[in-house]
Amino acid sequence: MVTRRSYIWFTATLLLAVVITLAPLPQRASPPARKLIHVDARQYAYTPGEIQVNTGDIVTIELASTDVVHGLYLDGYGLSMAADPGQTEQMTFTADRPGAFRFRCNVTCGAMHPFMIGKLIIGRNETFLRAIGLAVLGAVSIFFMPRKQG
Repeated sequence: MVTRRSYIWFTATLLLAVVITLAPLPQRASPPARKLIHVDARQYAYTPGEIQVNTGDIVTIELASTDVVHGLYLDGYGLSMAADPGQTEQMTFTADRPGAFRFRCNVTCGAMHPFMIGKLIIGRNETFLRAIGLAVLGAVSIFFMPRKQG
């Protein structure tokens, strides 16, 4: 039998879960910064393979190839460049779209070319932060849940 206390506890937990999932997270009031990111390209990887910047940053990616001609195409922005071995190329853009974007080699560089992929993350990983909040809520709910008396 469901008691009134259990019903109230369940409703409150459900409402808190909805708030954690949908409420806007506070944003940091940091001014846009200029970021220079050096990326080394070699068969068949980028170093670093993951880049994180803040929304609004002015980002310059400097691509250096160490072995053969490599390129870098940034999905979602439509930007591309290519670098010859031993040379560097640059592209600059404003990171104005929060989210995760792949970058990939756009110059055929060998058999494993399709797997030469990296990731640009713009802004915070809000999904991860919300998942942590829901996990904490679940643990607290189980610990403090009203027990059946009888």
